[in-house]
Amino acid sequence: MIDINQIVRPNILTLNPYTSARDAHTGREGVFLDANENPYGTLNRYPDPYQRKLKQKLAILKGVAQENIFIGNGSDEVIDLAFRIFCNPGEDKVLTFSPTYGMYSVSAAINNIELINLPLATNFQINMDELSPYLNDSSIKLIFICSPNNPTGNLIYSADIELILNQFEGIVILDEAYIDFANRDSLIGLLQSHNNLIVMQTFSKAWGLAAARLGTAYSSEEIIAIYNRVKPPYNVSAINQQAAIDALDNIKNYKEKLALIKTEKERLITKLKTIHRIKTIYPSDANFLLIEVTDANRLYKDLVAKKIIIRNRDKQIANCLRISIGTAEENEKLINALRTYA
Repeated sequence: MIDINQIVRPNILTLNPYTSARDAHTGREGVFLDANENPYGTLNRYPDPYQRKLKQKLAILKGVAQENIFIGNGSDEVIDLAFRIFCNPGEDKVLTFSPTYGMYSVSAAINNIELINLPLATNFQINMDELSPYLNDSSIKLIFICSPNNPTGNLIYSADIELILNQFEGIVILDEAYIDFANRDSLIGLLQSHNNLIVMQTFSKAWGLAAARLGTAYSSEEIIAIYNRVKPPYNVSAINQQAAIDALDNIKNYKEKLALIKTEKERLITKLKTIHRIKTIYPSDANFLLIEVTDANRLYKDLVAKKIIIRNRDKQIANCLRISIGTAEENEKLINALRTYA
C-alpha cells in the first residue's frame, strides 16, 4: 500500500468542493424549494450527484462496495480527472504504451503534462526491460495500461500488470473498456491489495450505451472520495443514469448481444482469411479486429466510397485497419466489398 496523499496535488487536498442542493438533502419526497429549479416538468429536477441507485446495482454486479465506484461522463472524464488530481501542470509526467487509446495523449496535452510513450513489443505486449528504469521515476505520477488494448485488441499480460503495481509508487490506471469481450476476467480483484490501482470500464461497448456517455472507475475508497470532490456536481444526467439502470436490469439482453458479437467476430475472421489482400489478422480479445493489408490508405478510401466506414490506423501501425464487429448484415457487406479487391 502507498500513501495516496503523497501523490495528490496539494491544492486538491485542500480543495473546498462545491456543495450542491442535493448534497444538503438527499431525500426524494418533500417540497423542494432549495435548488432554484423550475417546479414544472418531468426533467426539471437535478439528478443524484452520486448516482446512488446505479452504484448499488454495480456494486452487486462487480463485487465491490459502493464507496469504491466512481461514475463519470464517459471514461474520458475519469481520465481527465486523473490528470487534474495527481499531476502538477508543467512539472509531472505520465507514461503509457503505444499504440493505444488516443485520449491519454490528448488529456496530457490539455493539462500540460509530459507524456512518455513507450512502444509495445512486436507481440503488442509491454517491454518490461524498457519500462523498468521508469518505475522509480518520482516525476511520473500515472501509468495508463489499456487491456484489451485499442487498437491492437490484445490483453496485456496480467503478470506484467501486477509487477508494475508492485514496483510503481504512482497511480496505475487500467483501462478495461473491452474486458467484457475477453476470455479473461477483469483484474478488479487486485483493488484489494493495491490502493494505487484505478480500473476503468464503460457502458459504451458491451452494454450498448455509447450515446449515454457513462464511464466507471473502481478504486480505493480514498481515491474515489477525491474524485467525488473534484468532479462537477451533476456530471451524469438522470436520463443517462436511468439508461444504465435499465440495462443492468436486463442482464439477459446484455448476454445475448455479447454472445452474438463474439459469434460474428469468429465468422468474420473466417471470411477475412479468404481475402488475399489481407496479410495479417491479429488476435483479438475485443469487439474489433486489427488487420494488416497491402495498402491501408487506398483500401480505406475505397470502402468509404462504398459507405462502409472502418478505422484507418496506418499512422499508428503501418498498413493496418481496425474493424468493429457489426451485425451479420453489416459484416457481410464489408466482406462483399473486400472481395472486389481480393
